[in-house]
Amino acid sequence: MSDRHAGVHLAPFGSFGHVRNWVFDLDNTLYPAECDLFAEIDTRMTDFVSGLLQLPRDEARKIQKKYYAEHGTTLSGLMTIHGIDPADFLHYVHEIDLSPLPDLPILRAALEILPGRKFVYTNGSRRHAERVTEKMGLGHVFHGSFGIEDAAYAPKPKPASYEAFRTLHDVDPYESIFFEDLARNLAPAKDIGFTTVLVHSEKDWSHEPIEARPASLADVLGDDGQDHIDYVTGDLAAFLEAALETL
Repeated sequence: MSDRHAGVHLAPFGSFGHVRNWVFDLDNTLYPAECDLFAEIDTRMTDFVSGLLQLPRDEARKIQKKYYAEHGTTLSGLMTIHGIDPADFLHYVHEIDLSPLPDLPILRAALEILPGRKFVYTNGSRRHAERVTEKMGLGHVFHGSFGIEDAAYAPKPKPASYEAFRTLHDVDPYESIFFEDLARNLAPAKDIGFTTVLVHSEKDWSHEPIEARPASLADVLGDDGQDHIDYVTGDLAAFLEAALETL
């Protein structure tokens, strides 16, 4: 993995002519982390854990983040340790105000003209993915949304999640590219053949567990050891525009 101090940070840019499937994580990837939409979900997760375990919010938040770091998602930890109904959790945490989402006409235009199929693949619910893409004016762009329920609640980075995604949508990883803000979620994707792109932001993620922290520019500049990452960008729209020039 290499880096340039420009709008798009990437290794030597090759052709993307092999790509038939464009796969995008949702939160903090398809929309910019700086709009802070995920903070609403994060707060509601804390509230849910607090109510479920009858704990003060500060103690509930510690457990929430512990489960996130150790199980891939807070939900996975709650299911494994407390046996909760995942539908209750997903409905509660994703009932958020979507007004912070920006209008991104350049991104929309790039997605509209990308050849091949486009998918949203999230550890959130399918309904959350569909609400967000509709609000962003992208509902017509995607050929499918894959939520945590479609993976039988196995979250990224568990290999079973990627297998469920590619089986459901008949995706050949060697003809596909995967965009994510969490470096650890790209490792299994790379292992099975995806071209991988890490999407970083300027947002301060120091409050998140280090094992599961979204990518920041400082992380990108400070780590050359992530061989499972092919490209790095801080501007998804610019990256897609550059990719289109290679097709």
